[in-house]
Amino acid sequence: MRDQLILLPGWGLGSAPLEPLREALLEQAPHLNVQIEPLPGDADAATWLDELDDNIPHDAWLAGWSLGGMLAAELAARRGEACRGLITIAANACFRQREDWSAAMANEVFEDFFEAFLLDPVMTRKRFTLLVSQGARDARTLARQLQVALPQLDSEALSAGLQLLGQLDTREALHNYPGPQLHVFAGSDALVPASAADALLEWLPDIEVSVFADASHGLPLERPDEVAKAVLRFMQEGEDA
Repeated sequence: MRDQLILLPGWGLGSAPLEPLREALLEQAPHLNVQIEPLPGDADAATWLDELDDNIPHDAWLAGWSLGGMLAAELAARRGEACRGLITIAANACFRQREDWSAAMANEVFEDFFEAFLLDPVMTRKRFTLLVSQGARDARTLARQLQVALPQLDSEALSAGLQLLGQLDTREALHNYPGPQLHVFAGSDALVPASAADALLEWLPDIEVSVFADASHGLPLERPDEVAKAVLRFMQEGEDA
């Protein structure tokens, strides 16, 4: 559907952080059908993309935050012209560093976080909310908002999601997807370095990239009105093309 936008959430925090963005999108574009599609809850990450493909309508715009953005990229490439357009928010092409992709989280930092989660998932997820809000104009309030809305802990599914986050390399998917792309980054993101925006433009010069200065990884919750405006402008350009 040309007026349907699917939002995929990030790791560990559920759908609540995307609700302000959804509300902002509907306020600015009441005709739009905006749906937040939860990430799969099973422990077999290899089947997540298949499950999302089954659940999400074709011919919709796909958008995702962080891990959700990486999954949206893979799904867009799978669907090709059946996906109207791709939007990622604070999502890196590779979340952790690779030999040919340095604009990402250091491998030892990711591995330490993964080990900490396995040892104490409750405290590690709380620590994650602090990382997501780090760099925000009001980081303390943003962290509280994230913590209050935390979904029930499912350690196996979250562990699977972390493994997937560390494994995904969406560069081929982004290169192969034939539709329009917008990639939104946060200038003060503690999890996805702002330098990833330049790296992505170097990889794919024909895509659209936007960087929100003085913003955190929690961009959809921190600056929903501004993100919604950028998304809707991009979608309108795609419809007019």
